[in-house]
Amino acid sequence: MYQSVIFDLDGTLVNSLYDLAGSMNRALMFYGLPAHPVTSYKQFVGNGRGQLVRRAIGAEHLSEQLIQKVTQFFNQDYAVHCMDQTKPYDGILPMLCSLQEKGIQIGVLSNKPDSFVQEMMKKLFPGVAFSAVWGKKDGFAPKPDCASVNAMLEELGCEKQACLYVGDSDVDVYLARNAGLAFCGVQWGFRGEQELLSAGAQATVQTPEELLRFIVNGR
Repeated sequence: MYQSVIFDLDGTLVNSLYDLAGSMNRALMFYGLPAHPVTSYKQFVGNGRGQLVRRAIGAEHLSEQLIQKVTQFFNQDYAVHCMDQTKPYDGILPMLCSLQEKGIQIGVLSNKPDSFVQEMMKKLFPGVAFSAVWGKKDGFAPKPDCASVNAMLEELGCEKQACLYVGDSDVDVYLARNAGLAFCGVQWGFRGEQELLSAGAQATVQTPEELLRFIVNGR
């Protein structure tokens, strides 16, 4: 059984796609740019806010001035609407509670700005005692750079061999590999099983119940 489990947030614990897409589409349209279907955002998210903005704007329209304007609009809009439709995936809350009951430390590491992550976690998981919650913080490169997860492990007091990292995208696979952590991919997220396997994931699960068994069994 693993001592600690660190989860990605968007596409792993929560389905935030509709709110991310809504805020970004409103920002794009405000500046005369075309909106995108919600499903397109499955490929836009995962590498942090900066990459989300650039991918949504599109290469043909990119300029530093436009990036700054769209980012500012998105930040203001998403702060208001980040939990309009965002909620944990089915089965996530019981799984987290089971981990807590078994004495397993649980943490969250996201490329989403830290201020958004802290607010969302308080409102979406009020009864869950996470041992560490990190969004993208100043001084740390975004995932898959492993500096943030290494700092979190130090905060948790956990050795790498006793920790599992869980995520839904190739970014998460690469982070675990860079950090020397065991990894399990979730198939219910934004990217799907094929991306996880292509990135080198050795294990994936279809449901939170299956993930719980994987964590408890240590494999």
